[in-house]
Amino acid sequence: MIRHLAPLFFLLIWTASGQAQSALNDSTAVAGRWSTERINNWYAEQPWLVGCNYYPRTAINQIDMWQASTWDPATIREELGWAADLGMNTLRVYLHDLVWADDESGLYQRMDEFLTICQQYGIRPFFVFFDDCHFPDPQLGEQPLPVASFHNSGWVNSPARELANRYAEGKATSEEVARLKAYVQKTIQRFRDDERVLLWELYNEPGRGQGELSPESNAYAGGIGEKSNQLVYNTWLWAREVNPSQPITSTTHGCVGERNIKINRINSDLHSIHPYGGPDYLTKTIEEYQKDGRPVLVTEWLARTHGSTVQECLPIMKEMNVGAINWGFVSGETGTVWPWSSRKGTDGEKLSAHALREAGKVVKPGEPFPEPEVWFHDLFRADGTPYDQAEIQLFKELTKRESEKEQ
Repeated sequence: MIRHLAPLFFLLIWTASGQAQSALNDSTAVAGRWSTERINNWYAEQPWLVGCNYYPRTAINQIDMWQASTWDPATIREELGWAADLGMNTLRVYLHDLVWADDESGLYQRMDEFLTICQQYGIRPFFVFFDDCHFPDPQLGEQPLPVASFHNSGWVNSPARELANRYAEGKATSEEVARLKAYVQKTIQRFRDDERVLLWELYNEPGRGQGELSPESNAYAGGIGEKSNQLVYNTWLWAREVNPSQPITSTTHGCVGERNIKINRINSDLHSIHPYGGPDYLTKTIEEYQKDGRPVLVTEWLARTHGSTVQECLPIMKEMNVGAINWGFVSGETGTVWPWSSRKGTDGEKLSAHALREAGKVVKPGEPFPEPEVWFHDLFRADGTPYDQAEIQLFKELTKRESEKEQ
């Protein structure tokens, strides 16, 4: 427990929709957090955790990865072979509430298949439930074509921004609240004792997603900010009720909103942080979270044009004994070899992915993906050739030393 945070209490308030709401103060502790001794003992049993945020190159977003019509185990198997060859032993993998609601049993079958493939390569992944980043209007079915030279032109919120806003206002229906709760609880329950699952991450970067254009309304959705508080907090209640054998975390550094950060920081068994910056910034951020006496996972990093490089940052994370899980793996439909700035025009104004698609500026099936001279994220091209062989060699050297130490 963070020493400067006093015990906190909450009051349940029932809205007209029947949704249980909490009167949150700046941070609210939920019973069930692992003790520092327990989580540090757990962490000591793990290898140096190194991996990536994973989705196959054939998926533009979380829905594309997991729905039955676009499930692609052949590509997953190929790419996980490349990951294992680097020495990666974990993956951060996003789920989506709409896929679960549409096909719960099918999703669990595909998760089982994914976990079996991971196990064959000595990889223990972990799953993320909710995400406020990027486009606000997720839809099942065929996903949009990737916009050429545009960072993450198809990544979607979970839940949809419209529902997230109503949830924050206490206007979500009782059926919608029950669906989100069951999505979290039944999924954790299904795999709560599965040794193939490393841990659970409840919410990626709550409060983000500012300024994303909705193709439905052709208007910018705006950031959700502190309005995420209620769902962030309730995910902790729901997860702790299940009490899985694996530890639980939720993004802290990388959130928008002080209360989002505080709620996640006071409840996480170990910390999940996103320091996209050079060596000094990375070190400073890690040290800040290590003050809590709990393990730290850097669950997003690698932004080459921002100073977050393999050569300079990966050795620091190994030396500081923190997990190193970079964004992206194989260049593909997400277009994350392109920087965040690719989403803006030369005048600095936000570009509309929807309008660019309408204008035909897309990568069609079978066409090669364009790439900048300096990649932002990702390590491999679709054919398995590396962006930078020196980076690949460093991954192998550092993970090899770890495996030799274990022997």
